[in-house]
Amino acid sequence: MCSLTKTLTYLRYSNRVLGLSPRLYSSNTPQYETLAVSVPKKYVYHVELNRPKNFNTFTPTMWKELVTCFSALSDNPECRVVILSGQGKHFTGGIDLNGFVESASKAHELSDVARKARFLYKMIGQYQDGITALENCVKPVLAVVHSACVGAGVDLITAADVRYCTEEAWFQVKEVDVGLAADVGTLQRLPKVIGSTSIARELCFTARKLPAKEALEIGLVSKVFPDRDSAIQQVLEVAQSIASKSPVAVQVTKQSLIYSQSRPTPEGLEHIRVMNQTMLQSDDLTKSAISQATKTEAEFDDL
Repeated sequence: MCSLTKTLTYLRYSNRVLGLSPRLYSSNTPQYETLAVSVPKKYVYHVELNRPKNFNTFTPTMWKELVTCFSALSDNPECRVVILSGQGKHFTGGIDLNGFVESASKAHELSDVARKARFLYKMIGQYQDGITALENCVKPVLAVVHSACVGAGVDLITAADVRYCTEEAWFQVKEVDVGLAADVGTLQRLPKVIGSTSIARELCFTARKLPAKEALEIGLVSKVFPDRDSAIQQVLEVAQSIASKSPVAVQVTKQSLIYSQSRPTPEGLEHIRVMNQTMLQSDDLTKSAISQATKTEAEFDDL
């Protein structure tokens, strides 16, 4: 690799730290209409919800771009960890009701109930895929919430691997207030995330606001930070720590955790047994052992 190429690559990785424009993306990172993607550190990608004037509300385009973006990051060997946050005043105000009504109205143009149902079934599936894309991504996803995290935002962060928030953050499962049951992941994931069906059901039935302090107490978030900037910086350090480890070990760990969370323990054990019959033959195991023995930092190949 020539020196100029090395320099440009370094600048792309370091854009956030050096204060350069976040538009200096990695050469193989596409740009999106509703998401902003940057590379603040080597192997660490930062995905931001990027509709700040509209409180980062979810549009049909955003649902599709979440799938495209996280699928691309899952396959990108230069990406080992993803930080997810929101630009502007709030993390997200939830679903864009105008876009939702416009999409749903197409079903009402159909006269037959079976055809309406088929249309809505497909539409809901597309929304669900946007959220599940975070789970399907084999790279750990660290969510950082500031201010409001409403409706679809709760769906989104419960599909992330680790959640953090700021002191002024608050969460709300808003769907019952707008006349529907949450259908893109909260009802399935929130009880597992916090480990309490009672609290989860209360939040879903009442649509009350959950403040940051209580979110920490019930286990929805791992840590609360004073503000968004300090949260991003400290979570970036966590991401760097993860990125420094074997990508084989980290990614298989995520795959096993996701697989096992809704299955009996024997099935989870069989899954990791089958995975590790191959992964234990990786050079990463030897490199890690040498690193531990010599107290040096290992360098792992891209996966």
